[in-house]
Amino acid sequence: MSLLVVGLSHRSAPVSVLERASLSTDAQFKLLQDTVAAEPAAEAAVLATCNRIELYADVDKFHAGVAELSTLLAQHSGVGLEELTPYLYVHYEDRAVHHFFSVACGLDSMVVGEGQILGQIKDALARAQELHTAGRLLNDLFQQALRVGKRAHSETGIDRAGQSLVTFGLEQLAAGGNVTAWARGKKALVIGAGSMSSLAAATLARAGVAEIVVANRTPDRAERLAHLLEEQYGQRLTEGGDTDVSARAVPMESVPAELTRADVAVSCTGATGLVLTAEAVAEAVEGRTGTPAAFDDEAAATDVRPLPPTSVGTDENCPLDLAAVQQAPVQQSGFSVLGEAAVAGMDAATLEQHAAWVDNATVDRRPTARRTPEADAELITALAATAATLGRIPERRGPEPVAALVRPEPVLFLLDLAMPRDVDPAAHRLAGVRLVDIESLAEASADAPMAADVDQVRRIVADEVAAFGAAQRAAHITPTVVALRTMAAEVVATEIARLDGRLPGLDDKHRAEITQTVKRVVDKLLHAPTVRVKQLAAEPGGAGYADALRTLFDLDPEAVAAVSRAEESTEKNAESRGPA
Repeated sequence: MSLLVVGLSHRSAPVSVLERASLSTDAQFKLLQDTVAAEPAAEAAVLATCNRIELYADVDKFHAGVAELSTLLAQHSGVGLEELTPYLYVHYEDRAVHHFFSVACGLDSMVVGEGQILGQIKDALARAQELHTAGRLLNDLFQQALRVGKRAHSETGIDRAGQSLVTFGLEQLAAGGNVTAWARGKKALVIGAGSMSSLAAATLARAGVAEIVVANRTPDRAERLAHLLEEQYGQRLTEGGDTDVSARAVPMESVPAELTRADVAVSCTGATGLVLTAEAVAEAVEGRTGTPAAFDDEAAATDVRPLPPTSVGTDENCPLDLAAVQQAPVQQSGFSVLGEAAVAGMDAATLEQHAAWVDNATVDRRPTARRTPEADAELITALAATAATLGRIPERRGPEPVAALVRPEPVLFLLDLAMPRDVDPAAHRLAGVRLVDIESLAEASADAPMAADVDQVRRIVADEVAAFGAAQRAAHITPTVVALRTMAAEVVATEIARLDGRLPGLDDKHRAEITQTVKRVVDKLLHAPTVRVKQLAAEPGGAGYADALRTLFDLDPEAVAAVSRAEESTEKNAESRGPA
């Protein structure tokens, strides 16, 4: 059996596809059950976050496993297989382990180094254990991934390479400014009471908001979160002195009214539809400002400012004969004074004077004799060709500034951390609104600088992958070694029983001495081969040593399987009892 992962994330798929492919809790449970019921898979676990969906399985066939896992992902996500396939990635055996450990360390996160993924991995393992879809391999893998992630955060400065998604989102709302200065004194609305919403609420409280309102479909959870916030952050000392954070819970029906009062709203629910429509956001802005909130395109249509008129050559001190040019018939064709009419009949000296005037240089009106008629003709021909192509002689002055629509300062800040989205993306076009969602966070973090500590984390991941692979390969041969030693013990017991039959008068002392001697001989003969075979099996490509051992000693495959089942049973009993 071998580890296989099939999934998609913000690195492989657009947000629109991730939204549609998101899995509810019920869908994750059904996906796990269907995966272990499929022929190629013996174990399964699902890691589903706001920016990744990954299905891990222990399979006995690679190609059949990829086909089956991809099909199951498509079925349970509701996205057709043909549409989903281009965005899927596949990792197998050591590469799958390397990918998962990188995910656990935050190297594959939207914001490098964020530690929230560790909690999500822990939840994924708990779901698989609850449904008994995680066996020895996935239990070992997920528990080791948690240890690797914690090691990366404790031994390196990976936390400095990036912030949690919440912190990064708030930084984007603050337009790159200091979050604490931006948040101080604001009123916040948090929609949802799950882990992400709770983290957002705590982050806002630490940043210094004056009030936090929690809205959730389950009132008890909203009340509990509000109580914890007031208990932990209600009284604290900040740079501004003693600051109180008031927190209260409201039903979801109160969200429109609370949105009118809020300065910033964070939403992260499991809703399948929009929680905040663009119309609801517009009404909230209007309620705050008293002025209808227009969309950018509407504002542009009603606030079109005429561009400054293009100069027709009335500038003072221009060396061209403007009066003659403006009366020329070619002017009727739409060319400006800098077009073909300005070229016709002019000598090179005048053209040079015009160029100098355009560049705000000193205009030398003295005739020049340095140029030959041939050079003048070449210059005029070149300028005429340019004018014929462009309709004008290129002007080296800067273009007249275009009047741009001035976007008003935001009066409402929205942070949408849900997948699928909670907030209508059209709200981004509302004047007075700044919306940051998963898609914009992905774009903003794409070019974020990575800390030097990332290299150290990568080395940790590489070392841990090698260690995990060696441990798994060694563990793979352990049942064979145990079965071999069991067989050897049975041979010793059989021969001692035969000796008793041949020497019935043998006293207990001598019998025990003979038994111990035979056992020592057998142990010494088996010690070096079994130790060496474990070492060899731990190396890459060492999986074949278990088969060789079974063949050489003619071990019963069922005996080896029985040892494996006994070990798994012992491990499950230990897990059910929990830590001592």
